[in-house]
Amino acid sequence: MKIAAIAGSNANHSYNRMLLKFVARHFSDDDVDVIDIRPVPMFNENFKGKIPEVVADIDRRVAGADAVIIASPEYNHSITSALKSLVEWLSYEVHPLQDKPVMIIGASTHDQGSSRSQVQLRDILISPGVNAYIFQNEEFFMSNVKSIMTEDGEITDERTIQFLEKCVREFKRYAKAIDRMVQEKKGAEA
Repeated sequence: MKIAAIAGSNANHSYNRMLLKFVARHFSDDDVDVIDIRPVPMFNENFKGKIPEVVADIDRRVAGADAVIIASPEYNHSITSALKSLVEWLSYEVHPLQDKPVMIIGASTHDQGSSRSQVQLRDILISPGVNAYIFQNEEFFMSNVKSIMTEDGEITDERTIQFLEKCVREFKRYAKAIDRMVQEKKGAEA
Protein backbone atom coordinates (compact mmCIF):
# COMPACT_ATOMS: atom_id res chain seq x y z
CA MET A 1 0.00 0.00 0.00
CA LYS A 2 1.22 3.50 -0.81
CA ILE A 3 0.92 5.75 2.24
CA ALA A 4 1.59 9.49 2.41
CA ALA A 5 2.82 10.20 5.95
CA ILE A 6 2.60 13.85 6.97
CA ALA A 7 4.61 15.09 9.93
CA GLY A 8 2.58 17.94 11.43
CA SER A 9 5.51 19.90 12.81
CA ASN A 10 7.83 22.45 11.27
CA ALA A 11 10.35 22.09 14.10
CA ASN A 12 13.81 20.87 13.15
CA HIS A 13 13.64 18.23 15.90
CA SER A 14 10.25 16.52 15.72
CA TYR A 15 9.29 13.33 17.53
CA ASN A 16 6.31 13.09 15.19
CA ARG A 17 8.55 13.13 12.11
CA MET A 18 10.75 10.55 13.85
CA LEU A 19 7.64 8.43 14.55
CA LEU A 20 6.68 8.48 10.87
CA LYS A 21 10.21 7.57 9.83
CA PHE A 22 9.97 4.63 12.25
CA VAL A 23 6.68 3.64 10.59
CA ALA A 24 8.36 3.82 7.16
CA ARG A 25 11.22 1.58 8.33
CA HIS A 26 9.09 -0.82 10.35
CA PHE A 27 6.40 -1.30 7.70
CA SER A 28 8.82 -1.65 4.82
CA ASP A 29 6.40 -3.86 2.86
CA ASP A 30 4.42 -0.66 2.27
CA ASP A 31 5.58 2.39 0.36
CA VAL A 32 5.54 5.02 3.12
CA ASP A 33 6.40 8.51 1.86
CA VAL A 34 7.28 10.75 4.83
CA ILE A 35 6.35 14.34 3.97
CA ASP A 36 8.23 17.14 5.70
CA ILE A 37 6.15 20.33 5.95
CA ARG A 38 8.97 22.63 7.12
CA PRO A 39 9.31 24.35 3.70
CA VAL A 40 5.56 25.03 3.36
CA PRO A 41 4.73 28.75 3.68
CA MET A 42 1.81 29.90 5.80
CA PHE A 43 -1.46 29.71 3.89
CA ASN A 44 -2.36 32.91 2.09
CA GLU A 45 -5.28 33.48 -0.29
CA ASN A 46 -3.10 35.89 -2.28
CA PHE A 47 -1.69 32.83 -4.07
CA LYS A 48 -5.04 32.20 -5.82
CA GLY A 49 -4.36 30.53 -9.13
CA LYS A 50 -0.72 29.76 -8.34
CA ILE A 51 0.00 27.63 -5.31
CA PRO A 52 3.64 27.35 -4.19
CA GLU A 53 5.58 24.49 -5.82
CA VAL A 54 6.20 22.84 -2.43
CA VAL A 55 2.41 22.68 -1.90
CA ALA A 56 1.89 21.37 -5.46
CA ASP A 57 4.44 18.63 -4.72
CA ILE A 58 2.64 17.62 -1.51
CA ASP A 59 -0.68 17.69 -3.41
CA ARG A 60 0.75 15.22 -5.97
CA ARG A 61 2.21 12.95 -3.29
CA VAL A 62 -1.01 12.84 -1.23
CA ALA A 63 -3.25 12.44 -4.30
CA GLY A 64 -1.09 9.53 -5.50
CA ALA A 65 -1.27 7.68 -2.19
CA ASP A 66 -3.79 5.02 -1.23
CA ALA A 67 -4.00 6.39 2.31
CA VAL A 68 -2.61 9.08 4.59
CA ILE A 69 -1.16 8.99 8.09
CA ILE A 70 -0.80 12.32 9.88
CA ALA A 71 1.39 12.56 12.97
CA SER A 72 0.03 15.51 14.91
CA PRO A 73 1.97 17.16 17.69
CA GLU A 74 0.07 19.17 20.27
CA TYR A 75 0.87 22.76 21.20
CA ASN A 76 -1.40 24.61 23.64
CA HIS A 77 -4.06 21.86 23.38
CA SER A 78 -4.22 22.31 19.60
CA ILE A 79 -2.69 21.27 16.30
CA THR A 80 0.31 23.23 15.12
CA SER A 81 -0.18 26.32 13.00
CA ALA A 82 2.05 24.68 10.37
CA LEU A 83 -0.27 21.67 10.10
CA LYS A 84 -3.39 23.85 10.01
CA SER A 85 -1.79 25.92 7.27
CA LEU A 86 -0.99 22.80 5.23
CA VAL A 87 -4.58 21.56 5.49
CA GLU A 88 -5.75 25.00 4.36
CA TRP A 89 -3.47 24.78 1.31
CA LEU A 90 -4.77 21.27 0.59
CA SER A 91 -8.40 22.37 0.70
CA TYR A 92 -8.27 25.71 -1.13
CA GLU A 93 -7.55 25.09 -4.83
CA VAL A 94 -6.41 21.48 -4.61
CA HIS A 95 -8.24 18.75 -2.69
CA PRO A 96 -6.05 15.63 -2.41
CA LEU A 97 -7.54 14.61 0.95
CA GLN A 98 -11.07 14.33 -0.44
CA ASP A 99 -12.31 10.72 -0.08
CA LYS A 100 -8.87 9.73 1.23
CA PRO A 101 -8.63 7.40 4.26
CA VAL A 102 -6.65 9.15 7.00
CA MET A 103 -5.21 7.85 10.26
CA ILE A 104 -4.11 10.32 12.91
CA ILE A 105 -1.31 9.42 15.29
CA GLY A 106 0.91 11.48 17.54
CA ALA A 107 3.86 11.58 19.88
CA SER A 108 4.29 13.91 22.81
CA THR A 109 6.69 14.48 25.67
CA HIS A 110 3.69 14.79 28.02
CA ASP A 111 1.26 12.31 29.60
CA GLN A 112 -1.76 12.97 27.38
CA GLY A 113 0.08 12.32 24.17
CA SER A 114 -1.48 14.39 21.42
CA SER A 115 -5.07 13.55 22.36
CA ARG A 116 -6.53 17.05 22.12
CA SER A 117 -4.82 17.90 18.85
CA GLN A 118 -6.04 14.61 17.36
CA VAL A 119 -9.65 15.42 18.26
CA GLN A 120 -9.31 18.88 16.75
CA LEU A 121 -7.63 17.52 13.60
CA ARG A 122 -10.48 15.02 13.09
CA ASP A 123 -12.96 17.90 13.02
CA ILE A 124 -10.82 19.84 10.55
CA LEU A 125 -10.35 16.87 8.22
CA ILE A 126 -14.09 16.21 7.84
CA SER A 127 -14.92 19.84 7.10
CA PRO A 128 -16.24 20.91 3.68
CA GLY A 129 -13.40 21.22 1.19
CA VAL A 130 -11.33 18.58 2.96
CA ASN A 131 -13.81 15.65 3.18
CA ALA A 132 -11.38 12.95 4.34
CA TYR A 133 -12.47 9.61 5.80
CA ILE A 134 -11.03 9.42 9.31
CA PHE A 135 -10.03 6.07 10.78
CA GLN A 136 -11.71 5.82 14.20
CA ASN A 137 -11.03 2.25 15.40
CA GLU A 138 -7.80 2.79 17.32
CA GLU A 139 -6.15 5.93 18.64
CA PHE A 140 -2.37 5.97 18.83
CA PHE A 141 -1.12 8.49 21.40
CA MET A 142 2.56 8.05 22.17
CA SER A 143 2.97 9.72 25.56
CA ASN A 144 6.27 10.50 27.30
CA VAL A 145 8.06 9.88 24.03
CA LYS A 146 11.50 10.76 25.40
CA SER A 147 11.38 7.66 27.60
CA ILE A 148 10.53 5.21 24.77
CA MET A 149 12.18 6.65 21.66
CA THR A 150 15.90 6.96 21.11
CA GLU A 151 17.44 10.06 19.55
CA ASP A 152 17.88 8.13 16.29
CA GLY A 153 14.14 7.37 16.18
CA GLU A 154 13.92 3.80 17.41
CA ILE A 155 11.02 2.88 19.69
CA THR A 156 12.33 0.88 22.64
CA ASP A 157 9.03 -0.22 24.21
CA GLU A 158 7.80 -3.48 22.68
CA ARG A 159 4.18 -2.97 23.79
CA THR A 160 4.12 0.40 22.00
CA ILE A 161 5.46 -1.22 18.83
CA GLN A 162 2.87 -4.01 19.04
CA PHE A 163 0.04 -1.51 19.48
CA LEU A 164 1.32 0.58 16.56
CA GLU A 165 1.43 -2.58 14.42
CA LYS A 166 -2.18 -3.36 15.39
CA CYS A 167 -3.30 0.19 14.59
CA VAL A 168 -1.59 0.25 11.19
CA ARG A 169 -2.85 -3.24 10.30
CA GLU A 170 -6.45 -2.22 11.08
CA PHE A 171 -6.00 1.10 9.26
CA LYS A 172 -4.84 -0.68 6.12
CA ARG A 173 -8.00 -2.83 6.16
CA TYR A 174 -10.07 0.33 6.65
CA ALA A 175 -8.26 2.08 3.78
CA LYS A 176 -8.99 -0.82 1.42
CA ALA A 177 -12.67 -0.75 2.40
CA ILE A 178 -12.86 3.02 1.85
CA ASP A 179 -11.20 2.62 -1.55
CA ARG A 180 -13.80 0.03 -2.59
CA MET A 181 -16.59 2.31 -1.40
CA VAL A 182 -15.20 5.35 -3.24
CA GLN A 183 -14.72 3.33 -6.45
CA GLU A 184 -18.32 2.04 -6.23
CA LYS A 185 -19.55 5.62 -5.67
CA LYS A 186 -17.62 6.85 -8.72
CA GLY A 187 -18.98 3.96 -10.79
CA ALA A 188 -22.56 4.77 -9.74
CA GLU A 189 -22.07 8.46 -10.62
CA ALA A 190 -20.65 7.67 -14.09
